[in-house]
This record gives sequence, structure tokens and C-alpha cells, in this order.
Amino acid sequence: MIFSSWPALFVVDVEGNGTNPPDLVEVAALPVRDGQPDKSTAGAWLTKPKRPVTPFAARVHGLTNQVLEDKPGWDEIKGAVHELLGTSWIAAHNAHVDYQVLSAHLPQWQPTGVIDTLRLAKATYPDLPKYSLDALLKHTTPDLSEAPGRRHRAAFDAYATAQLLITMADRYESWDQLVAAAVPPGLPGAPEPEQEPTLW
Repeated sequence: MIFSSWPALFVVDVEGNGTNPPDLVEVAALPVRDGQPDKSTAGAWLTKPKRPVTPFAARVHGLTNQVLEDKPGWDEIKGAVHELLGTSWIAAHNAHVDYQVLSAHLPQWQPTGVIDTLRLAKATYPDLPKYSLDALLKHTTPDLSEAPGRRHRAAFDAYATAQLLITMADRYESWDQLVAAAVPPGLPGAPEPEQEPTLW
């Protein structure tokens, strides 16, 4: 894979407050440039949700209501998040979830395309028993020594997903091949289905 041919791409991860639909409590956006995650220009934000964090969500990511008490509300940071992402491609694990939550919080935002590393993993490693992020990290053993924070926090998970994406991308000869395997139907960037020729 020639990584220099890739368009601008951010690996994103969001953490929510546990309600349905969720309020965001954390967003991370990590650029991938020339086949490497670029931490120097990454964005990571904590935000105080409108509704309290549920005990279950707090147990998963560790972001309690006390931790978030003095953080800015979403309205204060949404402009910075939108500005960083722009119209770049995004990638995420089980990407339709991150895409839907971000789209709900950023109504004006529209990425060029959405790569799903879960969908890509099923195409790349068809015989695995599980495709969770943890199972895939165990299978591919990427170098996570420079990952910020810890598992289930947005910056760590974005970094881990970026390394997973880069590892899997090596199996594909071109960006178009990667997109064909990795973009879910109906999401931005999905290849157009070939139209059957008609008689008129």
C-alpha cells in the first residue's frame, strides 16, 4: 500500500455518557499521515454532558461526573472539533456508531468518507472468532507503546484503531481496494453499485 496516495484521514473515537441517544463526554481525532499516526496534530476534548454520566459508562471509561464537572459544554468546543475534522475522511471501529453520534452533535459536518475498521477486519481476517477492538489488537499485536492514556479512553482507542488500520491496509494494493472493503453501504464514500445497463 502506498500510503502517500491516501486522502486526508482522521481516526476518531468518541465516548458517551451512557444515555440513549448519548451525550458526548470525550472526542479524539488522530490524523494518519504517510502511514503513521500523527499525535502532534491530533485533537482530544473532554466535555461536560447535558445529562449526567451513568454509573455503567463511568465504569467503562472512568469519566465520572466529578471529572467532567469543570469541563466546557459541547457548544463551547464543537466549532474546534468541526474545524479540525473539516471534510476529511474518518475511520473508526464500528464506524457507523461514531459517525452517527458525531453527525448528531455536528449537524453541518460531512466527511468525504467513512472507513470502518470492523468491516475491514472481517474482509482482511475472515476466520477470526471475534472482531472486537481488543480481539483484533491481540491478533495483530501493533506497537501501542506511544498510545496516550488507557483503553476505553478516546485518545488511546483512536491510536489503537489507527495502528490496526495501518496494519490491515498493508494487505491492499490501492486506496480504492481498501475503500471497497472498508466503507459500509449507505455511509459517505461508499463505492457506487454498478448500474445494470437498461434498454432506454
